[in-house]
Amino acid sequence: MAEPQTGLGSELRSEGLSVDGWLGGRLTLVQPTRGHRVGSDAVLLSAAVGSVDGRIVDVGAGVGAVGLAVVSRSARATADLVEIDPELARLAAGNAARNALTSRIRVFQADVGDAQARRAAGLADEAADCVFTNPPFFDPRTARVSPDPSRARAHAFLPDASNDAPLIGWVRACLALLAPSGRLVMIHRPDALAQILTAVGNRAGALALLPVHPRAGSSAHRLLISAVKGSKAPLRIAPALVLHQTDGRLTAETAAIHNGEALIDWGA
Repeated sequence: MAEPQTGLGSELRSEGLSVDGWLGGRLTLVQPTRGHRVGSDAVLLSAAVGSVDGRIVDVGAGVGAVGLAVVSRSARATADLVEIDPELARLAAGNAARNALTSRIRVFQADVGDAQARRAAGLADEAADCVFTNPPFFDPRTARVSPDPSRARAHAFLPDASNDAPLIGWVRACLALLAPSGRLVMIHRPDALAQILTAVGNRAGALALLPVHPRAGSSAHRLLISAVKGSKAPLRIAPALVLHQTDGRLTAETAAIHNGEALIDWGA
């Protein structure tokens, strides 16, 4: 959820871009006015990652919202923002500068699923303390994809006849970037859980699943997942998060999260 700002320069409007305050105005983001825009999923992922020191990697970073939010919480954090779309990668770099975080941010325009290409770009395996991601939710072979190229690329994996399980490959690429004992955090649909568990396999443990419900009494529509590379600790179900009250307003907890005033509680 982004809060529009007034006084947008005509040069940005002419490029189809907006300037938006995010997380209660703690960050300022330039993003496309059409197509995929920073929304509630990014807010939830940012709050689920929490505060992290060391090297972090935001895979599928878009305009950089989540990575910038996490870096802004700790003076000891540095981030690599990985985005396949060259225009979004350009905007991510600009947003790092706009928020005075350039010295602690690197932006990579790369396909994370192509191990050779990501290494050639400078993304080393087993070097990150935390990797977080909001992957595309859909497979273009089984779901209707938006005609808008930017929205389609954000919501669905690129067609690839040689890869019949793109989400599994995406998760395994994220795990490959993690150092031993590093943490993976992601958000997805609950019906993707089987594929996610297959991707993780015995590569990580201490899995925590946190269901996100639109309102009390409704089925979860999102699932936050946390895992630790190399851990043997068992899976657990974390306390669920309910987004809205019966009148449609955000609950006090989720309003605080959206305003950047609180993080998600994963429980004990």
